[in-house]
Amino acid sequence: MKSKLSYLTGTVLAVLIFSLSPAQAQVTADGISIARINGQPSLEDFAGMTPATALARSMTRVEGFIQRLPDDGDPATQRTEVYIGYTASDLYAIFLAFDTNPNLIRANMAARENIDEDDIVELTIDTFNDQRTAFSFRTTALGIQWDARWTEGSSRRAGFDTTLEAVWQSDGQLTDQGYMASMSIPLSSLRFSDSDEQTWRVQFARIIPRRNEESYWPPYSIDIVGRLNQTALMRGIRDVDSGNNYQIVPFIFAREVDALDLRAAGGPAFDRESEQDVGVDAKFIFNDTWVLDVTLNPDFSQVESDQPQVTVNERFEVQFPERRPFFIENADFFATDSTLVFTRRIVDPEGGIRFTGRSGNYGFGSILINDEAPGQNRNPGDPLAGEKATIGIIRGYRDISEQDRIGFLATSRELADGHNRAALVDGRFRFGENWQTQLELVGTETDPRGGGPSYTGYQRNIQLNRTGRLFNNHTHFIEASPGFRTELGFQNRFFRADTSGLHQRVALNFYPESSTINSWNVTGFGVYLEDDAGTKIFSQLGPSAGLTFDTTRYDIGWTDYAEILRAGDFPGLGTTRVYRYDNWNIGYNNNTLSQVDLSIRYLSGTTLNLVPPLGSLPDVADTNRLDVDLLLRPFDRLRINNTYLYTELESRNSGRKIFSNEIFRSNWNYQFTKELSLRFIAQYEDTDADLSRLTDDKNLNFDLLLRYVINPWSAFYVGYNSNQSNFDIAEMEGERELIVTDDLKRDGDQFFVKFSYLFQR
Repeated sequence: MKSKLSYLTGTVLAVLIFSLSPAQAQVTADGISIARINGQPSLEDFAGMTPATALARSMTRVEGFIQRLPDDGDPATQRTEVYIGYTASDLYAIFLAFDTNPNLIRANMAARENIDEDDIVELTIDTFNDQRTAFSFRTTALGIQWDARWTEGSSRRAGFDTTLEAVWQSDGQLTDQGYMASMSIPLSSLRFSDSDEQTWRVQFARIIPRRNEESYWPPYSIDIVGRLNQTALMRGIRDVDSGNNYQIVPFIFAREVDALDLRAAGGPAFDRESEQDVGVDAKFIFNDTWVLDVTLNPDFSQVESDQPQVTVNERFEVQFPERRPFFIENADFFATDSTLVFTRRIVDPEGGIRFTGRSGNYGFGSILINDEAPGQNRNPGDPLAGEKATIGIIRGYRDISEQDRIGFLATSRELADGHNRAALVDGRFRFGENWQTQLELVGTETDPRGGGPSYTGYQRNIQLNRTGRLFNNHTHFIEASPGFRTELGFQNRFFRADTSGLHQRVALNFYPESSTINSWNVTGFGVYLEDDAGTKIFSQLGPSAGLTFDTTRYDIGWTDYAEILRAGDFPGLGTTRVYRYDNWNIGYNNNTLSQVDLSIRYLSGTTLNLVPPLGSLPDVADTNRLDVDLLLRPFDRLRINNTYLYTELESRNSGRKIFSNEIFRSNWNYQFTKELSLRFIAQYEDTDADLSRLTDDKNLNFDLLLRYVINPWSAFYVGYNSNQSNFDIAEMEGERELIVTDDLKRDGDQFFVKFSYLFQR
């Protein structure tokens, strides 16, 4: 009798507990069944960091996060609960991030996406269940947003692409038990298949910077290649539709510029002008997955400035990232390992259209746009004066198996009577849990302007990669014929025409147990390149090692180089010459203090001097380089990001300085609210030339910007920019001439106002 009573009592209690608890029973071995909820949950529904209302308890609960770093496979050191649900229009996620030391949580009031080194929670959703791309959303304990597209593979767009600018809402709140964070993501901001019931993939994450800890549900192991193949299925989303909606973003831009005009009649002179501009970007979404972007007089004014990079004594072009809105939607569609679409080559278009989307296992993308830049600022007699380049791009692919894909890409750039075209077929294939390969074959055709003979070229690109806990491998073979040209692309040293070779990286990683050391690694990297005739043109070989603690990392490495310059590679060079040089480097990163994040890298040794005095040939010189990044957060609303870059070359024969290049940049941002901020940037660059063909060059720039950002597309900016350089204007027989001086003088300033607003349905 007693046993029956105990059984009945236990059954009743179990029923009561189940009926009062959140919908965690919907978490299964292979994923979750998400709950449809009746209302819009908020942090108030989780007062006391517990589901306090019926609405909160109706959401699906996920817990049991597992570390990826620093101890792959171990339970997370801090407990995290996630409550997720959806309505007909929105997807909701509430994170309860418990912490045994809540006073150590890092939370700063910052501009959107400037959340590095803060405590973070993350939601990643693969809305097509294709394990190739996904949307990722992050927020901090204060509700500061970050979003990105994740792309599998090894192209230039692989990993997180933060050019995504989605419209969604977030909130955050610190508590005596940790913090709470909420995400409300409109379904209209997502892309998904047109079906009655959705099957997505989902991953939740929590990042704790003071411990260098990343934990995930479901487990995301470093011992398996790929991210989205380790996500969980998310079922249960039914009868939803992002609809045939639209987004229209008109903008107004006005500025007044007073700047030095080097083309003025009679010689350089200051010219003041006013400029007003009106344009519109529009986005039309069909059947949830197909997107038509239209731009008229596009808003390509760049409010955000590029990070400084050293460009002195660089043999090859330096790449800067794309930031302009029109090219952001589905940018990964056009990504290939050999970068054939580098949209910063399109400088000043009048208008363009873009169509991207997918259906089932197929994806398609196209761009048609023009570029006025080639015909601008040319003399009236120049055949290209006023000419515009016409650009067309088309991309298609088919997904096969779980993470394999095959595709094609074609580009065309036509200017006057000349053109450059490229066509690519590629494929990505995965073998088991650790190995994957990527294959590309590119053909190009170039018809020079002016009626010269046309020529063709090809490029072969094959790589084999292994990702694992202990052993990682990257083997990459690239071959490009002499006639290979990509006017819309970006090809670095490894991908350039008339280059064939292999680069190889092998890394061994170790994770000591019961140690203050989180991990240590040794890496070997080698490169061998030759030209089409089989002549060696470059080699590189060097080992390196790294040591990682919770908040500190040390790196050290040594590299030996052999660089061969052939006749024609440098003015005056008539024969092939071999240059051998080597250098070592050390690196240090530390974020132990919540207010300070420091990164230092120092390089010393020898390098190739590509800027000898006029009439001299390149030689090997002694070099020193120092890179310092210092992020300061003296209090939670002020962020000071400082960068210092110093490069120096000295003659090995005389010990005299060849040149030094110094760049200092300080970026101050004060965040009044999530929407309102004031930013000030000061950047100084000084090139001091001695035994060099360079000239002394100094530049000082000040940039002040007041921003009110409602969302990525609705914003108001007021800015002022001033620039100074070392010059003067001298009168020479009635003509003005620009001369180099030691003192700085203003060479231009501008004041601008920009306003854009998002209209959507």
